[in-house]
Amino acid sequence: MSIRELMNSAAIDAALVEMAAAIRGDYAAAEVGIVGIHTGGVYLADRIHALLSRDGDTVIPSGSLDITLYRDDWSTIAPNPVVRQTDIDFPVTDYHLILVDDVIFTGRTIRAALDAIMDYGRPKSIKLAVLVDRSGRELPVQPDYSGLTVDMPFGRELVDVQLKEKDGCDRVVVDLPEDGAGTAA
Repeated sequence: MSIRELMNSAAIDAALVEMAAAIRGDYAAAEVGIVGIHTGGVYLADRIHALLSRDGDTVIPSGSLDITLYRDDWSTIAPNPVVRQTDIDFPVTDYHLILVDDVIFTGRTIRAALDAIMDYGRPKSIKLAVLVDRSGRELPVQPDYSGLTVDMPFGRELVDVQLKEKDGCDRVVVDLPEDGAGTAA
């Protein structure tokens, strides 16, 4: 496979600043809670949370969500799926939640996240923020805030969000098949 870079560190930073500004434009800080989906979504949620918290005295609650056991394919993803900790220590019912993930593809992860969130209460609303919105939806789920939209043939390429917290660098790459089929735009 050959690799093509879609976003570098500066582009990721700019996208997160833009998403935070859009969230700030939609809601007062006191109304918002941020929840990141493990794993990449947690790091991005932390960054968006820092941007939203930077200019105010209001404490914006944040947390992390593991959706492993809510997936419709959990028994087939691995013989022993890794279950991470969910950490939501605020009453979701009191907030407009911003659910954060690194990539939305089929929509199945977000469906599982919505099921998991409902076990913690019924938020005032839930909006979705993703760094990369790639084509190939199987469910009618769309992001409210996104940093990059990528149209690719279903299943031909892999979008890889690399973040400094886990990979040592910030970039978004697409792994392209060697035969040159498929394009990333």
